[in-house]
Parts: sequence; C-alpha cells; structure tokens
Amino acid sequence: MLFKDLKRNLTKDFSVLPVRRLALLGDSATQFLAKAIRGHGYEEKINFEIFEADYDQLDRQILDPGSELYHLNPEFILLYLSSEKLWKRFAHLDPKAKPLFADQILSDLKNWWQNIASNSNAKIIQLNLVELNDGVFGNFANRAPSSFLFQLRKLNCGLMALAQEHKQVFIADIAALASHVGYANAHDPRLYVMSKVAFALEFLPPVAKAVTDIIKAASGTFKKCLILDLDNTVWGGVIGDDGMEGIQVGELGMGHAFDALQEWARELKQRGIILAVCSKNEEETAKKPFRDHPEMTLGLEDIAVFVANWNNKADNIKSIQATLNIGFDSMVFVDDNPFERNLVREHLPAVTVPELPEDPAMYVPFLRSLNLFETASYSEEDLERTKQYQQEIARTDLQKSFTNIDEYLKSLEMVSVVKPFDDFNTPRVAQLTQRSNQFNLRTIRYTEADIEQMSRSAKFFTLSFNLEDKFGDHGLIGLVILEKLDDRTAFIETWIMSCRVLKRGVEEFIVNQMAHLARTNGFSRLLGEFIPSTKNNMVKDLYAQMGFSSNSGKWELNVADCNELKTFILKK
Repeated sequence: MLFKDLKRNLTKDFSVLPVRRLALLGDSATQFLAKAIRGHGYEEKINFEIFEADYDQLDRQILDPGSELYHLNPEFILLYLSSEKLWKRFAHLDPKAKPLFADQILSDLKNWWQNIASNSNAKIIQLNLVELNDGVFGNFANRAPSSFLFQLRKLNCGLMALAQEHKQVFIADIAALASHVGYANAHDPRLYVMSKVAFALEFLPPVAKAVTDIIKAASGTFKKCLILDLDNTVWGGVIGDDGMEGIQVGELGMGHAFDALQEWARELKQRGIILAVCSKNEEETAKKPFRDHPEMTLGLEDIAVFVANWNNKADNIKSIQATLNIGFDSMVFVDDNPFERNLVREHLPAVTVPELPEDPAMYVPFLRSLNLFETASYSEEDLERTKQYQQEIARTDLQKSFTNIDEYLKSLEMVSVVKPFDDFNTPRVAQLTQRSNQFNLRTIRYTEADIEQMSRSAKFFTLSFNLEDKFGDHGLIGLVILEKLDDRTAFIETWIMSCRVLKRGVEEFIVNQMAHLARTNGFSRLLGEFIPSTKNNMVKDLYAQMGFSSNSGKWELNVADCNELKTFILKK
C-alpha cells in the first residue's frame, strides 16, 4: 500500500473502530509517520489516537513526570531516533569519544525507558536504526570503532540486548525493512533537507505496518496456526498421481523451493505456531511422504491436525478450527491453488489467505515479507504446543468411548500444580494474558514487567495452574490475580484459562482454590467482574454458573459459607 492510500484512509469513519492511544516522540519530524500509522490502523480496524510530541522533545517529555506525555496516559509510546540526526551528533564529537558513541546512546535510552516505566504503564516501541554508511572509512568501517557504521551496528545490537532487561520494551526492526528496500528507498535526502523527515514517504507504510503489528500482538491479536495444502505447496507434484517417488522435495532442482517452505514451517512450529494440514487427498496417501520420504523435512509429529479428504477446504478448515478451539482470525491458510484460496476467503473471511506467487521459488520470500506471525512473547512451553494439541485429540477420542462424563473425567487422572507466579513461569504467565481472548473475564494484557511488579506487591495475590493427566502435561493452563480491595474483599482482577481444558472441572477447581486463598488471608468475600469483548462471550455467565451472586454489576461469593464445587482434579 502506498503512502497516498494511507492518507486517503484518514478521511474515512474511524468512530466504530476500537481505540488505541499512542504517543509518538522523535528527534526528527514525525507528522508523516503519524499519518501513516493512523492510516494503516484503519486497514487493521484500529482507531489510533496519536499524541505527537513537539520536534525533538524526547528529554522534556520523558524526564518530566508532569509532562503532556504522562498526562495523556498512552497505552503505547513510540520512540524514534533517526540515523541522520545521530550522524550529525557523531560528526561533532572529539575523535577519542567516537568509539563510545553507541554506549552513550544506549545509556540515554535506558534512562528514558526507566523513566517511562516509573511514570506510566505504557508499553514502549523503540525503532532501531536504519544503517547509514557515511563513506568515511569505506569497508574498513567494519573494523574501525571510530566509524559511524561500526557504532550504528553496535547500537542496534545493543538495543536487542538492552530490551532483554526491560520487558515492557518492543523493538521495531526498521533496519531490516531498510535493508530489504535499500537505503536509497528508505531515506529521501531532499525531503530531509526541506522538512527534517528522515523516512522517505514510500518507506512509511512498511514502518507503520511494523509498529501496528507489534501493537496488535501486544494487545492479543496474532496468528496461532498455519494450515498447509500439500500438492504443489508442501511438495511439487500430485502425490495421488505421481506417487511418492515422483513428487519434488529435497535439495535437487525445484524440490529445494518446497523444502524451504517445510523448513520455514518447522521453524514456526518450534516457535509455538500450530501446524495443520488441509488437503484434497486420500488420508493414507497424503500421510505416506511424511512417514517414508527420506527428504521430507516435516514429519507427522510436526502436524497437530491432519485433514485429508475430498470435502471442500472451507468445511475442513472449520473442522480444524473446532478441534483446536481457536479463532478463525488466528489462522493462516497457504495453498497454491487460486480456486481454493478464493473459496476459503469467501466462506471464511476471517482466515488470512496469502496470495501465493505462481513460482514456488518465491513462496518463502513472499511469506516472510508479510510478517504474518508477529508475537509479543516467547517461552519454552511454546516448544510443546504441537504435542499438547496431539494429546488433546487423543483425549477427545477417548471421551467418545464414555457415555458418562464423570467417568471420563475420572479416567483422565488429572493433577494440578498450584503456586504463585515465580521467575520461572513469569514469561508464560505474561504470554497467557496476551494470547487469551475467549476465557478471559476482563481482557487485561500484561508484560513480563507488569507480572513481576504484581508478584512483588503486597496488594496482589497470584495463582498459576499447571495441569497434567495420563496423556501428558498441558503446561500452564490458567492464572488468577486477586487484588486486595479492603480487609474483607479480594477482587478477581484477572482470571484466564486456556480453552484447551474447558469442561473438565478446571473452572470449579480454580474457584475452590481462589476461595481457599481468600479464607486463608482473612477475606470473607470474592468479588468478580465480567467485561465483555468481541471474543469472550463464552464466559459471560461463568460467575453465575460457579455460584456467585450478582451485586451492582459485579459478582460476589461469600467464601465463608460456600461449599467446594465438584471436580475430579487433585492438587499436587
């Protein structure tokens, strides 16, 4: 999309779109960037309310607790330093000070981030730096600490390391975007001379997309599942016609392009993206290459849900969605066939369906460029997600053999580890607040820094719930944050559960544990609240079902008199 298209969006009706409050602070002119972000927000169904600080006023806005920045209480703060402005500062330094330039900038940024964290709950989006080679050292710049290019690269690497220490900070990789289009297309010297706008106008749309992608992910909107067609997508050829020996896959010829797609998919799986197959094929024929082809990168163990039959693909994707219990808007469907792509777009418009290039060699470069799988967090538990869904399918198959739900639940031999949040599970706890949309009573998102702060505060009580059964370990499946309102009342500030464990008595088990925690700490009542969102309608009656009474728009449970709810889960 061109910058003029984003500008045209500014004339459209934003009033029906959900609002996100964003503050934009830069050392160069930001007015065109603000327009691009707001215009791209319309494409993503977001109404960005943007506060633009005055030109090059970062210190004044960030270091003053009484500044406009903090008064306006933004949800996100975007910090933008331009390579061109930094080069001017660098050029005026004493030569002996130049090797320390990146360290000084990183120190300034750390100070800014800490001040923001002290005065605001906003998440910080820091743009990294476009690489500007000033040509002073030539290629020797890569070995010369006194060169600007050396310091710029050191600064970008330092940003990645520094962000590890500040959990509320997200890095927008503008350097990678610029490397893709080239510096000549990322920066317009004439525009910079006339207006001090460092980004070329046609570089603004991808920058705006990168910023918006981070905001969406941090707000709980991101992709969780990649659904793959097989014939001429995962391999070249048609398995039913060509046989296993005739399909193209592996290092030779065009097989390399399909192998690259499989490698990319497996990397996504290891990051926690669920892989599924949706193919028009006989199931056993379709599975055979995964089992027996020596050059296949993907195996059946990598696929959480495998659907191969002759039904239309929209219906099969509905089946995959029902099995995984995730939203259609969390799914990406990749298929080489334009007819199948259009069919899925027409019947399942929430599913993302990339318009795959005709040339298989371009599949992976094209898919990479879309940044479909932005995330706001990552934990070791993501590595186990495919196994957990495969185990879930086995549980579903077992349930079909029981006519009595209680007998089925007993047969699972469920055990839960219940404990406060700790350093080990903090990343996963934060991730669950960011990812969970359906079983989320208030839909409040938290960073790791937020979770750490609440864990240390005497005002909050925290509970995390892991679940395992005879099929395997679900990992972290629920969390509760109780806030002390007064000497008798604990407020359920957050209650989140993974939808993978619904209707197994986990809801009842968690209420029992909340009531026990409340009684142990001298509270006589639990107070709950349901805040509706576009996705959490499934829990609108949860408090009533769990025995809470309606009380002035909230829900109350007298923990002194309540009985334990029936559950077949043992506490470990």
